[in-house]
Amino acid sequence: MAGGGFYQDDDTAMISEINVTPLVDVVLVLLIIFMVTAGVIAERGIPLEKPRTVSGSTVKNTLSVAIDENRKLYVDGTMYADLEDAKRVVALEHQQNPEVKAVISADIGVPHGDVMQVIDLVTLAGITKFALASKPKADTKKPE
Repeated sequence: MAGGGFYQDDDTAMISEINVTPLVDVVLVLLIIFMVTAGVIAERGIPLEKPRTVSGSTVKNTLSVAIDENRKLYVDGTMYADLEDAKRVVALEHQQNPEVKAVISADIGVPHGDVMQVIDLVTLAGITKFALASKPKADTKKPE
């Protein structure tokens, strides 16, 4: 019996294995679609007001950097007309205390670009740990 063996090619038998090839094809197509559209969705800007937060904590050993509604810059309550002067003060504070952290706060009407400029000023002065301040919500009760 040269043609004998254990292999049987029975076309009438039920398939008992799951074919995952179509599933993989669909998942890959969906992945590609999400990758292409993610860039478009992320670039679309949504106009937002400064959020109010419920959680938050007081941070010790901080340096306060603020921008008021007239776009004037304050470092620990002292106004600075020139960004370079403010940067020198922040750098001096960092030099005196390398563990100092900055808390950056801005009025709700201040443009995003000005806030980014202040973040850049703080990081270029050497402070890498900073936080953005927000106003606590008036109603801090959790919904029942």
